[in-house]
Amino acid sequence: MMSVRAINGCFIIRTATTGAAPPVSLFRHRIQRLRSSHLREFSKLGFGFPLLRQNAGGDAPSCSACIHSLVESVSQELESVSRRKRSRLSVRASVKVKLTSYGEVVEDKLVNQELEAGLLLEFKKDPERVLLAVTHRPDGKKNWMVFDQNGVSSSIKPQQITYIVPGVYNFDHTGLTDFLHRAQDNLDTQLLEFAWMELLEKNKPVTPEELAEIIYGRSDPLESYCAHFLLSKDEIYFSVLESKGSRSIYSPRRTEQVEELLRRQRVKEAEEREFEEFIQLLKSAKNAPSHTKPPKSSWLANDKVRENIDSLKAYAIDAWASIDQRKLAGVILKSMGLQKTAVSALNLLIDIGYFPVHVNLDLLKLNLPTDHSDAIVEAAEILLSESSDLDAARRIDLTHLKVYAIDVDEADELDDALSATRLQDGRIKIWIHVADPARYVTPGSKVDSMCSREARRRGTSVFLPTATYPMFPEKLAMEGMSLRQGETCNAVSVSVVLRSDGSIAEYSVENSIIRPTYMLTYESAAELLHMNLQEEVELRLLSEAAFLRSQWRHEQGAVDTTTLETRIKVVNPEDPEPLINLYVENQADPAMRLVFEMMILCGEVIATFGSQHNIPLPYRGQPQSNIDVSAFAHLPEGPVRSASIVKVMRAAEMNFRCPVRHGVLGIPGYVQFTSPIRRYMDLTAHYQIKAFLRGGDNFPFSAGELEGIAASVNMQNRVVRKLCNSGLRYWVIEFLRRQQKGKKYTALILRFVKDRIASLLLVEVGFQATAWVSEGKQVGDEVEVRVEEAHPRDDLILLKEVL
Repeated sequence: MMSVRAINGCFIIRTATTGAAPPVSLFRHRIQRLRSSHLREFSKLGFGFPLLRQNAGGDAPSCSACIHSLVESVSQELESVSRRKRSRLSVRASVKVKLTSYGEVVEDKLVNQELEAGLLLEFKKDPERVLLAVTHRPDGKKNWMVFDQNGVSSSIKPQQITYIVPGVYNFDHTGLTDFLHRAQDNLDTQLLEFAWMELLEKNKPVTPEELAEIIYGRSDPLESYCAHFLLSKDEIYFSVLESKGSRSIYSPRRTEQVEELLRRQRVKEAEEREFEEFIQLLKSAKNAPSHTKPPKSSWLANDKVRENIDSLKAYAIDAWASIDQRKLAGVILKSMGLQKTAVSALNLLIDIGYFPVHVNLDLLKLNLPTDHSDAIVEAAEILLSESSDLDAARRIDLTHLKVYAIDVDEADELDDALSATRLQDGRIKIWIHVADPARYVTPGSKVDSMCSREARRRGTSVFLPTATYPMFPEKLAMEGMSLRQGETCNAVSVSVVLRSDGSIAEYSVENSIIRPTYMLTYESAAELLHMNLQEEVELRLLSEAAFLRSQWRHEQGAVDTTTLETRIKVVNPEDPEPLINLYVENQADPAMRLVFEMMILCGEVIATFGSQHNIPLPYRGQPQSNIDVSAFAHLPEGPVRSASIVKVMRAAEMNFRCPVRHGVLGIPGYVQFTSPIRRYMDLTAHYQIKAFLRGGDNFPFSAGELEGIAASVNMQNRVVRKLCNSGLRYWVIEFLRRQQKGKKYTALILRFVKDRIASLLLVEVGFQATAWVSEGKQVGDEVEVRVEEAHPRDDLILLKEVL
């Protein structure tokens, strides 16, 4: 095989056949790289190439000229050799000898030079930086004051010194910059390859000074420092064999090690190029106009890009999966010139178009499921097409009744509807029809393990201003299970006959068939009630029944907690400035009171029915023994009084064997039953009731099992409630931020938080916030306020009273 060595301006090409040396192909590759351009580089680095001078006319050189040139070259070379000898002597002056394991006497190359003023050295400033410096004077017993390459004077410890440049004494620190510039011109990592081949063949370790002799042909201070620098930064060809203080001996790595390290280096360089391309992609997307930003899907097409985006996403919501993921996000942010904060990561993802401006961070942080898996959607399709009705023979036909379904205008899941008639004896009979999703999903069935179990995991449908995430797959929930206007629908119908005082005289619970007549919003139902149309006598009966029930419940100790409730629907939430539709609903309005009373009536009947037949159900109660309603009589009715009462109410209680009195509602027992499509605990009540109606006491769930289900479902419901509240608050603040600056709002003082800082209810938007109010204002008073600041992302709203 071939090896190349450059010494004193002469190339020595030698052939060797022994030893564990690099393969021929590797040497051939290295030699091919040694072109004329490298010869010029070697000349710059100090290799001498004596050349014969030509005559002025371009003829061949004369003999005398040749001799003169030769003598001049030899003289220069001898002077160069003399300088190198002096340099080596200065290094060896401090070299000691030691015995090898074979008893041979050799030089100890790890003896450190004694520190003195004027030495040129390299030291570690911090874990990531090394600097050149000149020693100035001692600083205590061991430390030295130095002037570094940046002109800074500092004290360093001996342990910080990484190299002392040999052959340099009384160095002027003002020459550090020039020394570094000259060194920079000599740093060619390709030279290490040639030295590695030379030393690997001989299996010989090397010091920086010895390496300088090999690659530069001299070991002068500049060349020695360059050799040290190349060795200390090299991660491919050499490894530290032994080290002591500022002195190190390096050993050439084996061929297979070098090849593996080169492979890793190529991989690393490819990754670095890929990462740089990603950063450029981020910068391009960030600077692009909104309508030309890359679609979200483009960031997910490539695995590596998706990994980078996922790290930023995790950083934005403080939910990184590993330390490596966190570090990756930090490197990306640093490369983009951004601070390593969650806000920076969020804003970057918004700026590149991956997140919409109004992305719901809480939804991401809570990791709530939104879409249903393909397997569950497929199971739902099977249910819609193949399921049979186990209760078909036991359903009563109520399609002759006029049926009103009343809900918000954007409701997709219709759970309940109402009918009413007046009996011959003057009493009112009411039907509360509830959708029958248990017809499709039955506990323990094969498909139930897909759809119903997923519904249990979710616990509830999620209603946000920007989207609805149903508990069941959308098609199943909104087409199969929901009540639909003009269509024959399966239901569970609760019928109630009221006495004249509003108490329950008779009741029944039956599987039924109905045909909903009207789908009304609260607004349209209120309008029909106000018009008092003769042809809508059934709606008037429902309103009359609701009034009777409200009176009866209050006689039983019910507490009125009606207030203002805000509802928001955001159109095109992905847009930077989406349309916000805000509605303020007064729970005391006739249509809302009507529906509210009928739902409570249904819950009371189911609790009574369950108690009568010993059915395990999720019975819900709420004590009120600590509420003295008369203590709040001085407050105006409505939101102000309700807010004060709610503050002292005790938490709800549950029992799964028998009813618990619900003192706040003023009824002996209560079971939530009217929303089985959107609340899983309502669905469990349906499972239990329908099992009894089928003629037995083989209930799907025991009381203990219901308790376990309720524990997990209620925990999930609290998470969803928190999400819904924060989402609603975000969009109300965004709504207020967009309003004309200086606009005045009417606010009710609900209570005082501290001194003159009051909790206010903004009547026009149904929103609570705090503000300082002037002296003399009391709870229940109205004040005028304006919005000073509104920042939805920071959950900040600053109100100021208008005096």
